[in-house]
Amino acid sequence: MSHQTGISASEDLTSFLAKARDGSYRLLKVSIKDEKLELSNSEKVKGTWEDDILCRKKHFSFTVNLVLAQLEEKQPCYIMYRLDSKNNQGYEWVFIAWSPDFSPIREKMLYAATRSTLKTEFGTGIIKEEIFGTVQEDVCLSGYKKHLVSQSADVPLTAAEEELAHINKTESDLPDTRTDVHIDSKHQTMKGLSFPISDDAAHRIVDFKEEKVSYVQLKLDISGETIELADSGDVTTKDLPSKVPTESARYHLFAFKHTHEGDFLNSKVFIYSMPGYKCPIKERMLYSSCKGPFISSLEQTLQINFEKKVEIDDANELTEEYLYDEIHPKKNIATMKFEKPKGPARKGPRKLLKNTDQS
Repeated sequence: MSHQTGISASEDLTSFLAKARDGSYRLLKVSIKDEKLELSNSEKVKGTWEDDILCRKKHFSFTVNLVLAQLEEKQPCYIMYRLDSKNNQGYEWVFIAWSPDFSPIREKMLYAATRSTLKTEFGTGIIKEEIFGTVQEDVCLSGYKKHLVSQSADVPLTAAEEELAHINKTESDLPDTRTDVHIDSKHQTMKGLSFPISDDAAHRIVDFKEEKVSYVQLKLDISGETIELADSGDVTTKDLPSKVPTESARYHLFAFKHTHEGDFLNSKVFIYSMPGYKCPIKERMLYSSCKGPFISSLEQTLQINFEKKVEIDDANELTEEYLYDEIHPKKNIATMKFEKPKGPARKGPRKLLKNTDQS
């Protein structure tokens, strides 16, 4: 399998995107072809942004949703739809990442890992909204309006997010410092922060899913706000503790090969290693807050079924016995022992009864 470190826009797409920013185009569809981002389709502006979505095709008596008309049932793609509003950089756009549920796993991971590349190429400053869709209801006009309503609603922060916000505010008040954590609100969820996965990390995760490697280690690039590949390969349970850093947090995907009740099993385990207070508080908060969304993307997008998710602060915990007991916990089959009830307490010396039966 090819392990390309990144997919870039073709020269044709780069020049077209520059031209499209002048406002003459309403919709752009971009696909990945031959390891390059390529333009698949474009539509010119004809009316307002809302009228153009519900365009009426010539010679037909029904309306066709312009965005939905671009979608293929099992093929991911990117769609950029131009709004009529402007900011200081030009017209504002809606960025749609289409990844249908039944598309191939590798395609879904490839498009997920390349999304940030296209956004950067196009210009993040003119992207007003970002939508991720797996079914048409997510990206149709009513779905977009529901997205706007949900974005405008106040989302309660978790304890981790509140502490992270406090850290950022404290650091911004200090002289000659800069807060590196500037997560865009589009990456926030109610349960944590979602960082995009780098290309090479995504490829290695797919290898893990397909059992081509037994171990993948991932780290957070805090300044770049991405999840990066730290290590991967075929690792035995005996060697696993040596892979865990003692000074930094990490996420680990490990295939625990063992036997249970006569059957050979290859159980996938998610391990979150956090070496206590050896890590800066910002790092601890980010790893904790990103963990939930990252696991969800692995389970929902890649459909990796983790037999167990564990958190450790000491690599020496990762013994074969520990992993086995976590996956196959011992059942408590202890039963109460019934004892013969004690008789009444005796007082004084025990009396001997004389046998009066005389012959």
